[in-house]
Amino acid sequence: MNKALLYLLLGAGSVAAAPSQTNKPLANPLPPPTFSNVKYADHERNVLDFWQAKSETPAPVLVYIHGGAWRSGDKSIMLGDALQFMLDHGISVASINYRYSEQATLPAPVHDAARAVQFVRSKAAEWHLNKERLAAMGVSAGACTTLWLAYHDDLANPKSDDPIARESTRLCAGVGISGQTSIDPEVIVPWVGDQIMNHAMISRAVGAKDRQEVKERYAEYQALYREFSPINHVTKDDPAVLLYYRTPTPLPAPDPGIAIHHAMLGQKLKEKADAVGAPCVIEYADRPNESKSVVTEFLLKQLKKP
Repeated sequence: MNKALLYLLLGAGSVAAAPSQTNKPLANPLPPPTFSNVKYADHERNVLDFWQAKSETPAPVLVYIHGGAWRSGDKSIMLGDALQFMLDHGISVASINYRYSEQATLPAPVHDAARAVQFVRSKAAEWHLNKERLAAMGVSAGACTTLWLAYHDDLANPKSDDPIARESTRLCAGVGISGQTSIDPEVIVPWVGDQIMNHAMISRAVGAKDRQEVKERYAEYQALYREFSPINHVTKDDPAVLLYYRTPTPLPAPDPGIAIHHAMLGQKLKEKADAVGAPCVIEYADRPNESKSVVTEFLLKQLKKP
């Protein structure tokens, strides 16, 4: 497995409560983008970098969504070797920034990503892209967003005056690494234990200052928690999804960092997907006999489909 991918697969699953640790700079710098800091919406963080693959036909495209609990991280903290793998196989790549939850609570961080997907599709002719073969991939909160995009109904508005808003938000595939499949306290605490409520992602996503405020005002926040929990949107017509976690550790989880990335979150989504007939695979980073390229090979298979 490439070193950059291994770092994020292992590190994101074991990181403690500080969200910035999921975005530690990698040893291998990214190749220069074809286009840098392209604006896809109005906020200063609504920018993306784009790497154009060499391809005689319109290229598939992978959108990377960084982690950081929706509170930190940056588009420059990406899977360097995975990026090169995609480019070497004729797949273009976009890596996006989005508003942090302290700047704008949900739905902003997730809807920004949806807008970025629409923007990339709107550039299909100019950037030589096959917008029907667009997948997304993310780590931690970026994985939560990726899974939401994979499972949520299309946000496209065909009647909009904005041509970008008329583009689809649907994916042809999604990869979630150590991601949150639900952020609803009433759901996740029984799954992984009470420590998950000490992770700031859960409270800050809806504008609460801590777990106590979430408890006191849960009735106000409930709709947001339910809407932005990917597991609530799974249907049989959804695209193929790969979930990647560390081998499950004992429950309840002993600290917030382990709780927020626990494999049980993925197992519950896998159960839901199986129940409705949605294509979903779950893998673990430290199984000794697994394929060393499971993530990149999954994406290559899905993106290169006719």
